[in-house]
Amino acid sequence: MLTAITRRVSPCISNCELTYLTRRPIDFQRACEQQQAYERVLSDLGLHVISLPAEQELPDAVFIEDTAVVTDEIAVVTTMGCATRRREVESISPLLEKYRPIRSINGAGVLEGGDVVKVGRTLFVGISTRTNENGIAQLSEIVTPYGYEVRPVQVKGCLHLSTGCGFIGRNTILANPEWVDLAPFAGFDIIDVSPSEPWGANARMLADHVLISAASPQTAARLRERGFRVRTVAISELEKAEGGLTCLSLIFNS
Repeated sequence: MLTAITRRVSPCISNCELTYLTRRPIDFQRACEQQQAYERVLSDLGLHVISLPAEQELPDAVFIEDTAVVTDEIAVVTTMGCATRRREVESISPLLEKYRPIRSINGAGVLEGGDVVKVGRTLFVGISTRTNENGIAQLSEIVTPYGYEVRPVQVKGCLHLSTGCGFIGRNTILANPEWVDLAPFAGFDIIDVSPSEPWGANARMLADHVLISAASPQTAARLRERGFRVRTVAISELEKAEGGLTCLSLIFNS
């Protein structure tokens, strides 16, 4: 059974870290409603949802995906490239210990879970403003004994690799080619996002549905034309905080 760990929205989300976006007002109440609606979508798709309370003083903590990389055998707790976010991992480690042995990224290495796109036993990992080559090397050293391959991917113009591409099943990658070097994805079918929806590539396949932001209707139409079942989720307030659908949960087989 798939388990999704989520975290409720911090009341100080308006103080979130931003790298590529201009700060805009965030409606806290609406952000809470959208996050809880996302949890209901996961439950509707058959996932067991563990909803953690908000971290009152950590504005970005709702984006829980960045705290860890979870495979079938192990959980790798990250050291975030954004130093102000590093306290977010403190509450996730004790929970993950119930499911997996814990390892960590440390020293000069930084890595955020949003830079990891898993496809079977291959982990594509973005070299971004939040993840460096040292962090990727540490992750590779940890997971390679379990039969995983780590492939670095250059990211530019967006926060994480998962911002610019997502695996949506059927050997297919949904991508914004302006933001991601697609050479490491040779052999995959590539569907480009609509040019007017550069953020539309943040997507995930769950229970035979591709989850995609409601802000990317043209990209969703492209997927439906290719025979994918699409479910859109409104997360407009969370997107103002430079987050996406995949950022809002840690999903693994329990």
